Amino acid sequence: MRFLKVLGWIFLVFFTVFGVLGGIFLFGRGFYELSVTLFVLIFLIDFFIINRNAYPYRYMIPALVLLFILVLYPIAFTIRTAFTNYGTGHIMTRQEVVERLLVDPIYTYIVEESTPLNYSVYVKFDGTQPTSDFVVVVSSATETYIAKDYNVLKSEAGQLILAEAQFLKINESGVQTELQNGRIELIKDSGNIYKYFYSPDDTSTQINEDYFKYSILFPTMSKIEFVDKSSERYAVRQNEEGKLYMYKIRHMYKLGLAETIEKGKSIVKTVLINTITNRPLIEENGTIYDINEKGEKVAVGGYISGYGLKNFTRIFTDPTVSGPFAKIFVWNFTWAALSVLFTFVIGLILALVLNNPNLRGRAIYRSLLIIPWAIPAFISVLVWKNGFFNETYGILNKFVVTQLFGAEPIKWFNDPFWAKVAVLTVNTWLGFPYMMVVSLGALQSIPEDYYEAAAIDGANKWQRFWKITFPLLMTTIAPLLVGSFAFNFNNFVNIYLLTGGGPAMPNTTTPAGSTDILISYTYKLAFEGGRGQDFGFASAISIIIFLIVGTLSFINFRLSGSFEEVNR
Repeated sequence: MRFLKVLGWIFLVFFTVFGVLGGIFLFGRGFYELSVTLFVLIFLIDFFIINRNAYPYRYMIPALVLLFILVLYPIAFTIRTAFTNYGTGHIMTRQEVVERLLVDPIYTYIVEESTPLNYSVYVKFDGTQPTSDFVVVVSSATETYIAKDYNVLKSEAGQLILAEAQFLKINESGVQTELQNGRIELIKDSGNIYKYFYSPDDTSTQINEDYFKYSILFPTMSKIEFVDKSSERYAVRQNEEGKLYMYKIRHMYKLGLAETIEKGKSIVKTVLINTITNRPLIEENGTIYDINEKGEKVAVGGYISGYGLKNFTRIFTDPTVSGPFAKIFVWNFTWAALSVLFTFVIGLILALVLNNPNLRGRAIYRSLLIIPWAIPAFISVLVWKNGFFNETYGILNKFVVTQLFGAEPIKWFNDPFWAKVAVLTVNTWLGFPYMMVVSLGALQSIPEDYYEAAAIDGANKWQRFWKITFPLLMTTIAPLLVGSFAFNFNNFVNIYLLTGGGPAMPNTTTPAGSTDILISYTYKLAFEGGRGQDFGFASAISIIIFLIVGTLSFINFRLSGSFEEVNR
């Protein structure tokens, strides 16, 4: 027992140390919300375990971990993202973008006076199969050079970004060579044997070109810069004829000092400079611009930066956004209200019928009417989409509309009005069993004495319904109706699976559809935008949705009397 206790304390110490180190690492990488969440979580866990008075809270640790990681952190991250330009073109930090511009082989150019160098690649074989282990030999008019090792300068997620290799005179490199017909055929280095494999000008090696390109050049060699004794840099590049030669290259951008104007003041700061034009690059709103020969700004990189309230003000100030957003906002409330109204009315009517004690087979009817609620919603939605509303072979168009009424087929998914009719119909089908069940339960809780007294006083059926049934029913059902409204306000699945939010709205720069609600619109902005993903704007809309749903939830609590004891 003592051993287990000591083991537990050791585990707690390791957990705390590694947790703190992990939090520091995350904070240094810019994941501030996640690091703060981790620090608070570690503190609470240690407090609950060390403090004897907090012993009962130990059983809450699993729930606490899930609460912080799955609820609190996403909320904090969403709030932070809403005030940034995070999205397509602005995924990385400024430091990562600057490093990419400085080191990525994409941002290099061939020096004009450079003449192509022929090179030969020698590969180590595993039996009869070539491997990706290689050395490079380059010959000039007077000397032969070899590059046999390279140093990784930059890599991401295990992928090589930039490496550097030194050209050494082959007779000073410590390797042994074997010649055949005046050409090096074999290289021996530290017990490894490399055989002649590929050269761009040697037609006899063209059979190896595909393996060279896809196993050596593209993954590794194209990212290596070969440096000679004069510090000149060479790399394999493709010429106009498609041949892969080695050229003298230079990086397009470098760091330097330049005078800039910030907030009306002239300051000298470190900036990126174009090595061809010697002009400093311009940074505006998280985007780095280069100046071309015509004096025009050309975006070369973007990074995550503070955006202030622009994502929120954009909703109201940008006509191409505010127009669709207003329509979606109004439709969202209309959709939720009509969904609740239709499902409640149909559910209540069926509940009144099923509550009649003289109705035979009530148990069978109840079971059958609950089926739409029992079947998974996504299955029902797809059945309605392909079986009923399909414009070509759906039951409604093929048999009812065209044959029974002789009318033109309805464009269920291409006409905004009929698309809204379709989603409301499906949502009503899926929701009325729930309203039927809760209404039936509420009806059965109303004492029969009320109806007997009303009948004695001469009240008819309608009067008994509106004066007794409906008021007593709403006392129980009203909070559930508010909850149903909040649920349908964010009912993403039905909208997305049935219409995908379509048909598309015209004259908008965002992926807005006529049946989109705010949550499906947010999803499109975040993951399916035609101009790219816009996580910052989507997060801003998410906060608005949260405030609306939070208000509805508060109303629900008030109506259900959840705060009654607190108020007392």
